[in-house]
Amino acid sequence: MKRTADLPVCPPPVVGFADRYTDGFVDTYHRHDRAQLSLFLGGTVTVSALGQSFVLGTGQGLWLPANTLHQAECRTDLTFQVVYVDPGLTEAADLPCKMFDVSSLMRGLVDEIIAMQYEFVMDERMTAIARLLVDEIRRAAPIMNRLIFPADQRLLRVCMAIVAQPGDCRDIDHWAREAGMARRTFTRLFHLEMGMGFAAWRRRVRVIEAASRIAAGQPVSEVAFELGYENAGSFSTMFHRTFGMSPRALRATTLTSGP
Repeated sequence: MKRTADLPVCPPPVVGFADRYTDGFVDTYHRHDRAQLSLFLGGTVTVSALGQSFVLGTGQGLWLPANTLHQAECRTDLTFQVVYVDPGLTEAADLPCKMFDVSSLMRGLVDEIIAMQYEFVMDERMTAIARLLVDEIRRAAPIMNRLIFPADQRLLRVCMAIVAQPGDCRDIDHWAREAGMARRTFTRLFHLEMGMGFAAWRRRVRVIEAASRIAAGQPVSEVAFELGYENAGSFSTMFHRTFGMSPRALRATTLTSGP
């Protein structure tokens, strides 16, 4: 397992490596003084940062600006590539946190950077590669399958309990009591902080969790049952509405797009 501490004392403006993490590994909250680009070649992972949780799978990438506090939790064995980008690289200075599908060009550019190891001169060619990589990240359309968490600690406590047990079917009255609020106060504050109702947010938790489980190989019908759906049909409808594909299409994509 590689760490940023393994890098040279004075690395080039862009430097990277490939690595693997095992199922269940948690890289606890930390930050880097450089921006971090992660490309996921196999497996699924949940990355928490900036009050959001991103569930990423094979063929997806995540850009984190420099000094972003974040944590990664592996849902399966994980194969990935990481490139650290000096914030002094002008093109990368204003890029926000973003999750996206990795283009073949981006993958090739990252391969070139990693192939250089750590000791190389940032000549004209490598500068062009770095600038083109950042431009590809900027141009990539963001993927929206992320979870947002509230600042209010009472609501946060409820949200974390639901994330821990996404198949829990207890109604909104129960969760309002857990938060120590009247139902009307709970629903109003939840919508104010989250930009959506409680039921919509919980559905989002379930389908994102479902995507992670399906990508890891769990049967679709089993996932639907465990996440509180009465039948696979209603689950598939909700899944397609969120991701634009059926659960089985996601399974097929995962099986054919390994590292």
